[in-house]
Amino acid sequence: MIRQSLVAFIVRQFLRSRLVLVVVVLAFCFSVVSCNRKLINREYAYVSAPQVNVRDRLANVYNKVAVLKNGDKVEVIDRQKRFVKVRTEAGQEGWVEQRYLAGQDVYDAMVRLTEENAGTPGQGHAVTRAELNMRLEPGRDSKHLYQLKDGERIEVIRRAVAEKKNTHAVPVRTIPSASGGGKQQPPAEPPKLYEDWWLVRDSSKRTGWVLGRMIDIDIPLEVAQYAEGQRIHGAYILNEVQDGDKKVPQYLMLASEPKDGMPFDFNQIRIFTWNVKRHRYETAYRERNLFGVLPVTTGFEDFGTDGRLPYFVIRTRDASGNVLEKKYKLNGPIVRRVLAPGEQSAADAAPQRPQPRRAAPRRRNRR
Repeated sequence: MIRQSLVAFIVRQFLRSRLVLVVVVLAFCFSVVSCNRKLINREYAYVSAPQVNVRDRLANVYNKVAVLKNGDKVEVIDRQKRFVKVRTEAGQEGWVEQRYLAGQDVYDAMVRLTEENAGTPGQGHAVTRAELNMRLEPGRDSKHLYQLKDGERIEVIRRAVAEKKNTHAVPVRTIPSASGGGKQQPPAEPPKLYEDWWLVRDSSKRTGWVLGRMIDIDIPLEVAQYAEGQRIHGAYILNEVQDGDKKVPQYLMLASEPKDGMPFDFNQIRIFTWNVKRHRYETAYRERNLFGVLPVTTGFEDFGTDGRLPYFVIRTRDASGNVLEKKYKLNGPIVRRVLAPGEQSAADAAPQRPQPRRAAPRRRNRR
């Protein structure tokens, strides 16, 4: 009898312990699920202004809780009209104006843009003229996150063109009629305006689009003085020559008309070589009427009997829209086209013109 009661007691304790274990496991699972839900429902934003004050209340008079800088990450807690209540990474809570914040989607898009162009070589450097927004796409209405400081040095990657919206209203014209009345003529559609935009990389390796006229391409002064009214889009060092106790660089320069919205990146190239005897730059080669497309490639290559020489490759677009590569080598002050296998030179491809025959001399009649 005692043995049976002891067995029953053990069974009851075992069942009770299993029930407690199940309850503990279920409670743990519910707590994990609730924590995951909280993590999933969390919303984050990023400061898109140079500096933002976090205020303790929504009033004209407030206390400053914290100061956030461009790119800082915050957690969104609440929203009230044009204000957002945030929690900083330091745990401080307060209110910030919505216009100073960019969403997680903008941040992710900026990261993708940076990663996609991480391996793209730069085409030169530039300096900003003012504080500039780094945008996701070319255009003033494109979203932005990071900002560049005035006078900041940046690396330019490539160029694009975007339409500039005309915000000026066109007046309605009234045409007088023979009866003395007037007939309103619908306004003419204003011409479309286009602006140049550059994809740039800052010192933190972040990438974005900026307005072209708000940056100055960094061009060496020794070749910039030969612009001749053209807009210089780049100056690339091909090699250096020894002149006395100093080395002087020789340049490839890209240029075009000083206008925004051109369909090409450049339409002329110019090679500047250094004359050692006269101690000055001279134009060794010039080519115009190009439909140039960035990027440009430079380097050194072994050309057999000519030795190791500097070369450069430009890209041009033909009438069908195809991008073609044209390679050149610099041998002293002489620039020569390097033809690809099976490619004809311009002289060989040009049709031969028939040579004009010399007129036979007129014979004089002898009397």
